[in-house]
Amino acid sequence: METHDDDLVFRQLRKGNAEDLALMEAFFDQMGPETRAFFNHGDGNRRTMRESLNGPDSEKAILWIAEVGGRVAGYVFIINSHTGIPWLGIAVAEDMKGRHLGRRLIALAQNYCYEHGKGGLLLMTHPANVRGQRLYESCGFKRLGVHSCGEFLYCWTTVAQ
Repeated sequence: METHDDDLVFRQLRKGNAEDLALMEAFFDQMGPETRAFFNHGDGNRRTMRESLNGPDSEKAILWIAEVGGRVAGYVFIINSHTGIPWLGIAVAEDMKGRHLGRRLIALAQNYCYEHGKGGLLLMTHPANVRGQRLYESCGFKRLGVHSCGEFLYCWTTVAQ
């Protein structure tokens, strides 16, 4: 599904597509120190992206981007989409932060959950990622506690609260 909003195009990444992989590599390359620390520590989410586009379990991942001017403005993904409550990850390009793009990307994942009968979404975030925590909480995520890795664990459910 592809939707247009202003200059942004929201769409799913195409599995096995070299052009989409190149777009995503450029997106990861532009990340500043804070985004790398909170979202791509140790290049973990870059590896997840590569495996989700080309790996043996790629059917268990759904990846969306907001694209503008031939580049990725924001990225959101669900992994373990075959489970009742999959994991979510999100990042916004450095120059696009503060424009409520994160909220719109999360809505894509939340709509997927409603449409596919999922119970909700899980995510983890670094305790110092206050900006992210505000975003998640404004999108209906609740902090459950601290994960064993030391990051905050959040959950959003499709059940009315």
